[in-house]
Amino acid sequence: MTRKSRIYLLLLLFMGAPLQAQELFPIPAELEPDVDFWVDIFSHYKTSQGVLHDNRNLGVVYERIDLPANLDRRARQRRVAKRRELLQAVLRSLAKGKRDNLSDEEARVLALWPADVSNATLSAAVKQIRYQQGLRDRFVEGLERSGQWRDYIENEFRALGVPIDLAALPHVESSYNPDARSHVGASGIWQFTRSTGRRFMRIDHVMDERNDPFTASRAAGKLLAYNYSITGNWPMAITAYNHGLSGARRAMREFGDNAYVDILRKYNGRTFGFASRNFYVAFLAARHVDQNAETYFPGYTVDKPTNYATFELDAYISAAELSKALGVTERQLAAHNPALQSTVWQGSKHLPKGLRVRLPTDLLDSPVDTLLAGIASDTWQTEQLPDLFHTIARGDTLSQIAQTYKTRVSTLMTLNNLNSSNRIRAGQQLRLPAAGPAPVVSPPAPVVAAAAVSADAPAIEVPEVVSEQTPGAMAGGDLAASLLGTIQTALLSDPSDYSIATDRSIEVHPLETLGHYADWLGIRTQRLRDINGLSFRTPVDVGQRIKLDLSAVDAQAFEDKRVAYHRGQQDTFFRENIISGMTEHVIARGESIWVLALREYDVPVWLFRQYNPEFDLHNMQPGTTVHFPVLTSVDRT
Repeated sequence: MTRKSRIYLLLLLFMGAPLQAQELFPIPAELEPDVDFWVDIFSHYKTSQGVLHDNRNLGVVYERIDLPANLDRRARQRRVAKRRELLQAVLRSLAKGKRDNLSDEEARVLALWPADVSNATLSAAVKQIRYQQGLRDRFVEGLERSGQWRDYIENEFRALGVPIDLAALPHVESSYNPDARSHVGASGIWQFTRSTGRRFMRIDHVMDERNDPFTASRAAGKLLAYNYSITGNWPMAITAYNHGLSGARRAMREFGDNAYVDILRKYNGRTFGFASRNFYVAFLAARHVDQNAETYFPGYTVDKPTNYATFELDAYISAAELSKALGVTERQLAAHNPALQSTVWQGSKHLPKGLRVRLPTDLLDSPVDTLLAGIASDTWQTEQLPDLFHTIARGDTLSQIAQTYKTRVSTLMTLNNLNSSNRIRAGQQLRLPAAGPAPVVSPPAPVVAAAAVSADAPAIEVPEVVSEQTPGAMAGGDLAASLLGTIQTALLSDPSDYSIATDRSIEVHPLETLGHYADWLGIRTQRLRDINGLSFRTPVDVGQRIKLDLSAVDAQAFEDKRVAYHRGQQDTFFRENIISGMTEHVIARGESIWVLALREYDVPVWLFRQYNPEFDLHNMQPGTTVHFPVLTSVDRT
């Protein structure tokens, strides 16, 4: 056990920490150096400092590098690159077996490794030198900010059966910065991606509840509880928050449900990179620093929770009218209701009916009910303003935009003078049917090309736009000022395995047919029937394994198309529904999952299967307990 880990254990015992917490979040001895590394990053090194370290053996820290604020980005990169090259030269020399007549630098570097380190390990280390910037100042800033929401988060987590220790996760994700935006489109203190966030929150052109710390915290608790219900332990539930449930389950099948060390050290999933590998140990470190903040940041203070007055809108109203009636500015209204999108503040949308408005009591001169009663009846509206324009966000496609506004792709293309060779870009405004046709320009002005048309979707794709790096999201570059952040996977909360096995077979999932497989493989359906011994018109069953012919496409291309298909299906569904809870059902004799899902619980079978990934649909045993998500329809107006 390392020195800091012993101190940590003594602090836990001194503070009377329950043994249960230690059992929920185990720290295997092999992972202690990793936890210690992140403790130092969070509590010792400032953002003007950083370390060069081995990205697989975090206990090997080669040196600290100071990067003063007056250095520009390129100068900082050059300084880091120069030191890395020198270290690489030293490692190459040692990897050739040199152990005698060492220079001072060679002796210093060799001493960082175990005495019996092999030449192969040192050779691999040449390519494993990574730079990590310090986060001490950002951690303490996040610690101070967290006071605004911490009590609320812990109360919500208790209600959901989620350990309150997990309130430390935003330190890893965003430094508790509600304005955090990652380069992959994650947003808010919990860094939800759009696809995952839509499962639990309203995310559209009127509201993006990922940016409301209160709503997003409740959604994070639901997501963490769901992850735990699938993985059965918190280390993998936390890893799945970053890496995705499918990858986490694949790693557990390969190494064992509780083989945390082997998973984090040896699992080589395609997207299981540095961020995913370190997410759990970084959480452990953030939790430790958070729980011992006075030790690391003597005299720090936390923000106090705001005393809010809240009320629900019974009808639609403009931001200007509501601000005027309440005696506050629109800026003040926006600051405390961050889920509202720019369309509301620009006046193209009303505040939506059913919105729960939040304002500090010290901004109001009278009780809310009195102020609302003073609003003239004709100021309230029974309908939302029609959509005239849509500002394209990263990840949007014309087909998704058409679904949102209940129109056709062809209509959008006609209204905006687009043809199949044009491309759309983030930030561009699209004219919608309510605005009427655009003025005709001859010849049509080309839209700036920024991304290629998707080869497998009847839509013009919007490119991923890289935003400025935010405090909690892990960038690919060496000089990332931040830590880890949720990575962008296509189906982060879908536990289904869409990969191809080593024998070139796949498991059939709901919504899939042989026709889909043939299309994604670029072959005829009959070829699949022949190699699987299937007669004509014999359907494939969910859970069945089908062998594939990969002569026309490679496995990666097939998997990408398969995931894109399911993401499209799920995104469409969660535009109209959010998951508000979960309920249990005990299977009775004679019951059918298909009937239960579609008639009694109104849940599509594919979503039922995500909540019960190990359940055999064809071998139902009476007395078995299954889980159904509780769905709520979302009014997107």
